[in-house]
Amino acid sequence: MALIVQKYGGSSVADAAAMKRVAQRVVETHDAGHQVVVVVSAMGDTTDDLLDTAAEITSNAPEREMDILLSAGERISMALLSMAVNELGVPAQAYTGAQAGIRTDSHFGRAQIVGMVPERVARSIRGGQVAIVAGFQGVSKDEDVTTLGRGGSDTTAVALAAALHADVCEIYTDVDGLFSADPRIVPKAHRLRTITQEETLEMAAHGAKILHLRAVEFARRYGVPLHVRSSFSENNGTWISDAPAHPELEGMVPSAALAHNQEDTMEEPIISGIAHDRSQDKITVTGIPNSPGKAARVFSICAEIGANIDMIVQNIPTADPTRANITFTLPEGDAKKTLAALEAARDELNFQDLRYNPNIGKLSLVGAGMRTNPGVSAKLFSALSDAGINIDLISTSEIRISVVTKLDDLDRAVQAVHTAFGLDSTESEAVVYGGTGR
Repeated sequence: MALIVQKYGGSSVADAAAMKRVAQRVVETHDAGHQVVVVVSAMGDTTDDLLDTAAEITSNAPEREMDILLSAGERISMALLSMAVNELGVPAQAYTGAQAGIRTDSHFGRAQIVGMVPERVARSIRGGQVAIVAGFQGVSKDEDVTTLGRGGSDTTAVALAAALHADVCEIYTDVDGLFSADPRIVPKAHRLRTITQEETLEMAAHGAKILHLRAVEFARRYGVPLHVRSSFSENNGTWISDAPAHPELEGMVPSAALAHNQEDTMEEPIISGIAHDRSQDKITVTGIPNSPGKAARVFSICAEIGANIDMIVQNIPTADPTRANITFTLPEGDAKKTLAALEAARDELNFQDLRYNPNIGKLSLVGAGMRTNPGVSAKLFSALSDAGINIDLISTSEIRISVVTKLDDLDRAVQAVHTAFGLDSTESEAVVYGGTGR
């Protein structure tokens, strides 16, 4: 018998028919003799609909009330799925984040989990029930409802799996696992059977949407095996683990729910996948004095307003070596306040101009094999050159190379690099069952 945490995204529980399909899968797992905890996202476009309704009422909604509103979507899902599971003859109980013991700080809209006390969930599964938990939410020390921000249901599931010492956390979505690139852009992308948590962290941090960065960080910290797969098929998905060998879980659940291929890989591939990101903007501070402390002050100002800086490049114009240009990228939602803060500090920083470019895209090549294989950079830049794509910025880590291009060139860049590194599948094209990727 295993303890299994299953997370279902919005496309998996989009309507009543989808709820019934998910309920059937949950019941099959339970009837095979396993303890089951389920985490659900809001149905389909529920969260967007709630945001739209709030916007019709006010342009400045209090953050506390907004969290109460947005948490309703997951509560609807948990109640309906619990009804569907009960209808199939298996006892189930639904729990809000607070009832499930998910303790957070008080940062509304982007709360961090600070503690897990899932006593009621543990009692429920010990009693033979299925526990169904609303994702994306928790409760602060002041007993206020909080939401966890983007990817919050993934984080909820992995945190529960860690707290309950689950054998595996299954992340169900509308594609058959993690792919070498987004199959909506690269139909020939192939499914990754296994990938390390280190590589997954890089993919998630640089634009891959299937699994959220915080969830992978939780999994790595607490040693939770992850299996990303589709709720629309019985196909094997992608196993994510830094362990030398994945847990032997075949036969523990019906069909292929936890079975995976133990493949003989004599050598890991050089490149695991390509991530892309359309959600970043670029700011350049031009003509800032080229003296110690100026760059530090620029990024101190960014930090003070909570801007999350990604790539940074500084260069010195040959015409005036006493001045420098500092270029950086950041999430599009941080750009407006960052520009305002830097403009307010113009006299202090003594720069000449601010330039803003929202029309950029980032491509990231990820693979642990980069550590020991020369020539990866040359092949990447050659592929982009052959496709007529210019590079604006470059940054690297031990297992990643990221470049910034024009936004209009991003899709073509991903396709060209995917082909250049031999990642195109020779089998059937990837299937996107629900259309959202979550």
